[in-house]
Formats: sequence, C-alpha cells, structure tokens
Amino acid sequence: MVDTLKGVGPFTVFAPTDEAFAKLPAGTVDALLKDIPKLTKILTYHVVSGKVMAADVVKLKSATTVEGSDVKIDASNGVKVNDSKVVTPDIAADNGVIHIIDTVLLPLEAPAMSR
Repeated sequence: MVDTLKGVGPFTVFAPTDEAFAKLPAGTVDALLKDIPKLTKILTYHVVSGKVMAADVVKLKSATTVEGSDVKIDASNGVKVNDSKVVTPDIAADNGVIHIIDTVLLPLEAPAMSR
C-alpha cells in the first residue's frame, strides 16, 4: 500500500474510521494481517487514481479503484461509496485527497472456478 501511495499520484483515498474497523467480525483484522495478498487487495480497493474532490464525487455513479474493481457511488442522500457513508470529505494530502468513511470497503470475492 505504501508503495502504491508513493507512486506518481494524485490519489483519492476512502479511509475507514477506527469504528469502521471495529464493525468487522471478530478476528478479521488479525486474519488479514496474516494474509498480505488479501489485505493488499482490500487496502487498494480504498484508493482511486486521481484527486477526486467531494464536488466531483457527487457527479459520479462509480469509480475504478487501484485494486481494479469499481466502487458504486450514490450521492442521492449524502455520499455513499458502496454501503459506506462519507463522514468527512476533502481532507487535503500531499499527493491527493482523503475522504473518511464509516465502513470498511470489501471487494467482491471472485466466484470459485468450476472444473
């Protein structure tokens, strides 16, 4: 993740609060810390290339993450990214912008391949 954010940028990061992590099922964070590829997938799912300020986010229906999947954006009642509400928008960063969210974003698992 650090390597990603040290890249050319700018980036938009949807950063979960501590409370967002606390909402995950017990043991999830510990399990992810032992599964670096899965942790990396989840962390990069919170990052979008480019500096997308709140005024621009509300015009979008989706955005492609650095992980490669899209997140759904709904600005009909506040701003939601997938099922997570943006609680603090537009925190300036040296290489982009941070929007604080209330739920950890989890990319959909790829369906198991049939044989």
